[in-house]
Amino acid sequence: MATGAGTGLKIYNVRDTDTVDTNEAWRILIVEDDERLADLTKEYLESNGLMVSVEPNGSKAVERIQNEQPDLVVLDLMLPGEDGLSICRKVRPSYNGPILMLTARTDDLDQVLGLEMGADDYMCKPVRPRVLLARIRALLRRVKEQGEAAAESPIAEQSGDGPVRLVFNNLVIDRSMREAWLEDQSIDLTSAEFDLLWLLASSAGRVLSREEIFTALRGIEYDGQDRSIDVRVSRIRPKIGDDPVHPRRIKTVRSKGYLFVKEA
Repeated sequence: MATGAGTGLKIYNVRDTDTVDTNEAWRILIVEDDERLADLTKEYLESNGLMVSVEPNGSKAVERIQNEQPDLVVLDLMLPGEDGLSICRKVRPSYNGPILMLTARTDDLDQVLGLEMGADDYMCKPVRPRVLLARIRALLRRVKEQGEAAAESPIAEQSGDGPVRLVFNNLVIDRSMREAWLEDQSIDLTSAEFDLLWLLASSAGRVLSREEIFTALRGIEYDGQDRSIDVRVSRIRPKIGDDPVHPRRIKTVRSKGYLFVKEA
């Protein structure tokens, strides 16, 4: 066993066999200026079948992400040259892959800002390598499922796995195209926002708990503290014409979860 001194990251020189569905071709870019931490993380992820490269300089990260188009980016918040929030904001228009943000601070504001800039998930340092691997695999699994869904016929209104298009008056959500429209105008949604909107809309009329939503979207248990679902709901509401203060389409059900209303 090798331990990263001062990093809080413990690396076990064995292959993790507790999770499944690893693709040897997945390419991960770690944007991290802590060389020791980056190397240990790279070693652990590569021992579990992922292809990993490291970029220590924030000012170079944007170009690398745009040019290389890795399958997933692990992005540190505090970097020399340019911070993670700025990088995330800049690459989002040209990079559709998942971004997992790392922060050394536990301030909710950092986590909320990260999600608002387009991050798909976040973890607080020090990171536990097996948890990091599980988060990465959950995000990559979603990418794979999205690709399979995109292969379905966009013409069909129904597939063997259920509807591929949902219509709620002036709101249309298409799973095969991964797009949504309001009054025939395309809605600008991040990948994570679309997944959440589809999950809620496809369960219209039923309250979904945060635990159900978290498990369905991330494949891991809800820890009771994560605010990413709430942040995304607040961002989705105005995009689909819902009133952020007094929502009628996506309602918050106190102590229970969220309800997508069929006829709002």
